[in-house]
Amino acid sequence: MTVLRKVERYLRVTDMPETKFGRLAVRDPRLVRDLRNGREPRAPMVARIEAFIAAHGGDAR
Repeated sequence: MTVLRKVERYLRVTDMPETKFGRLAVRDPRLVRDLRNGREPRAPMVARIEAFIAAHGGDAR
């Protein structure tokens, strides 16, 4: 699963605004919009995003 799909699922489950997610996860309010527009994050950023999701209930389906 791509990081964008993980983020999209997290946003849907938590009903969190995309800008808030970006600010909290990696201090970038444009993160989700940029990912949707084709941004390819490097491994350290992917790790930060995945760690945020895991720490904040990202395993909820």
